[in-house]
Amino acid sequence: MRSLELFLATCDGGSFAAAAKACNSDPSTVSKAIARLETQLGLTLFQRSTRQLRITAAGKRYARSVRIAMQDLSACEAELKHLNDSPSGTLRISSGVCYGHLYLRPLLPEFCKLYPDIKLELELTDLHVDLIESDMDVALRTGFVKDSRLVARRLSPMDFLTCVSPRYLDLYGTPDCREDFRQHPWIGFRIKETQQLQPIFLPDEKGEYLPFELDRTHITDDGESMAYMCADGLGFAQLPHFLAKNGLQTGALVSLYPFLALSQPDSGVFAIYPKREFLPAKVRVFIDFLVASLAAAGESPNHTWAGDCEPIINFPR
Repeated sequence: MRSLELFLATCDGGSFAAAAKACNSDPSTVSKAIARLETQLGLTLFQRSTRQLRITAAGKRYARSVRIAMQDLSACEAELKHLNDSPSGTLRISSGVCYGHLYLRPLLPEFCKLYPDIKLELELTDLHVDLIESDMDVALRTGFVKDSRLVARRLSPMDFLTCVSPRYLDLYGTPDCREDFRQHPWIGFRIKETQQLQPIFLPDEKGEYLPFELDRTHITDDGESMAYMCADGLGFAQLPHFLAKNGLQTGALVSLYPFLALSQPDSGVFAIYPKREFLPAKVRVFIDFLVASLAAAGESPNHTWAGDCEPIINFPR
């Protein structure tokens, strides 16, 4: 590219000295760059003499093509900079299925109203997606983020609530301790990527949450189905806050105990995007919008509304 710039400057200035002055270089550097270009092309671009430099017919034709190419490249760079600096273009989002349905999708109409020049491509999947290979702009994921190629901005912890239908409690009573759960049906969640069952944590007599081995009466790999099965009275379930929210708000579910905070600093709900020096405006405004919307709903990087949820049983009991 530098050689092409020096070539065009030589065409315009008529000498290596004029090209050097225009490009903040020196005549020797310009001369060597033109010589390398001629060797690469196998063409003579300039006829040289002690008194003048004259462009050849091949040089003139090549200069026309180079000038068009450089103008196209400059226009492309200007367009890309504009796209990067203004919230526009196609925003490709990948999200976990449940979080996408329950948290993200209801926010999209307002986002599109604020940024009408952004078009959305939304992919919902609970399987691992390589953002770079799949050309995704941003992903919303729960759990841990380990890919060093990615930036992970934590949106919230992932808090869990032990939920049940109030109708179920009316029919079968409330367990008094962890061992009592062995007499009740439990709905388990199978993680698609690992095919392992999500562990269960229940409080001991001191109110401390500890892992508890328990047979699952029913199993599903879909989070929303798990919440609905729980609301339909099929048993108890330990639900992440974003799955329990609707049921708790409508009264279809109740929380048995205070929320369980399993999240560690490197786990939770994250907005993830590839590392890059210049973050496109469409990605920046989307993440800022998401953070502001969650804050309005009582969620932040270190807090969810689950801490304000009133449980049936408060510790100690």
